[in-house]
Amino acid sequence: MAETVFKKITVTGCSTDSYEKAIEAAVEKASESLRSLSWFEVTEFRGGIKPDGNLEYQATLDVAFKID
Repeated sequence: MAETVFKKITVTGCSTDSYEKAIEAAVEKASESLRSLSWFEVTEFRGGIKPDGNLEYQATLDVAFKID
């Protein structure tokens, strides 16, 4: 029988543009060092305010990948 097993890690992406871009940054960076990425869950949205008043969007994700 061929069961599938996944492992999840937590990553936080940041962007000065949007939460969507923060999510994309997190997934893109995770894919550089992990193989077989399968799905993600957004667990938290938050933001930062930089000294110049600009906003930073932050999205924390659980990213899952298949264990070979």
